[in-house]
Amino acid sequence: MEQIINWLANILSNASWWGLPVEPAASVIVWAVYGFILALVVAPMAMIVLTWLERKIIARIQDRIGPNRAGPFGIMQAMADAIKMLTKEDITPLGADRIPFNIGPGLAAVASILIFAVLPVAPGLIGTDLSIGIFYVVAVGAFSILGILMSGWSSNNKYALLGAFRAVSQLVSYEVPMVIALITVAVVAGSMSTLTITENQTLASGGWYIFAMPLTFLIFFLASVAEVGRSPFDLLEADSEIVAGFHVEYSGLKFGLFMISEYVHALAVAALSATLFLGGWNGPGVAQAVAASPFWGGVLGFVYYLLKMGIFIFIMMWFRGTLPRFRIDQLLDFGWKLLTPLSLVNLLVMAFIVRLFQPGNVSMGAEIPAGPLASWGGIGQTITMLVASVLLVFLTTLVVRAFARRSRARGFRAIAAIEN
Repeated sequence: MEQIINWLANILSNASWWGLPVEPAASVIVWAVYGFILALVVAPMAMIVLTWLERKIIARIQDRIGPNRAGPFGIMQAMADAIKMLTKEDITPLGADRIPFNIGPGLAAVASILIFAVLPVAPGLIGTDLSIGIFYVVAVGAFSILGILMSGWSSNNKYALLGAFRAVSQLVSYEVPMVIALITVAVVAGSMSTLTITENQTLASGGWYIFAMPLTFLIFFLASVAEVGRSPFDLLEADSEIVAGFHVEYSGLKFGLFMISEYVHALAVAALSATLFLGGWNGPGVAQAVAASPFWGGVLGFVYYLLKMGIFIFIMMWFRGTLPRFRIDQLLDFGWKLLTPLSLVNLLVMAFIVRLFQPGNVSMGAEIPAGPLASWGGIGQTITMLVASVLLVFLTTLVVRAFARRSRARGFRAIAAIEN
């Protein structure tokens, strides 16, 4: 990238009509083209590949063959579907509000792509290292909710409106535990920078956060899948109930933008999960490879990153092929009555453990004393967090079981009263 910027800077320096500073202008132009390529090439290709992959994986789960006619292993089937989708007629309902109707799909797709701007995908390869990277992810993720609401509201269709209302209730509900889980990771890492969080997950610092905070990972991953709207949380587009939901009036390219939004958002969730809980590009031999050759070390780290993303992508597809869809009341109860209070308790427990193991330092001119267990180091903190997470899961299981027994008892009493 630096060589391309230098090449363009040399061209601009020889142009007599160019009056702006050469180096910054070349950098801005190159990164703008880079972002344009990512948005218009990588995102559609990711949707095509993930569509084919999901069909084959779910077919194997359900004892089917899946696409196998168009091209080797049926890979051209996804290409054919993409061409068909992009060439269909673009229809706008007569009663629709045209401006938000046309803006909604693009807003949902762009929101999914923007998340990758702060994700370190390899050593030395990151769009921008923001000190508030996690806050940026939360802010950008809210754009997709706005796009879905605009699309459903402006379609002048009761099913689309109902899907938009479901979207707001579901996505806002699961945004709360997801944000609390992100805060927990930031508290443990001591930073909201995704690059710092990745670099902190080395063996010397205590290892990957998925081993230290499995409960935090579980809360974050389930809430993220629900926010994407994939099975079993796909109440936004429940075709058996509300005829495809908020995008029922869309066709052609606009419907394709919604599909791109879903699959790229799922890819972003997998990438963010790998960054926050599996150490990102960290892996065996990466540090040594980077020291020997930055290029090949970056390639090795990128391969590790793709493998970790693939694990989470497979889990989401596994969910879709095996789990039934929730009812809307079950969905909201699971978010508000279980995940939200559990994430709050988990945040308090993890923050307390971090304080116990915190080394002494000076912050904003004030000296912070070391915690009583600071001498135990990162490994001791990881083990303590793991034990605390297991205890929280055990206590949560007991509480849920008690509430389930009480609910069943009320149901039996109601049935007995009706029979009598």
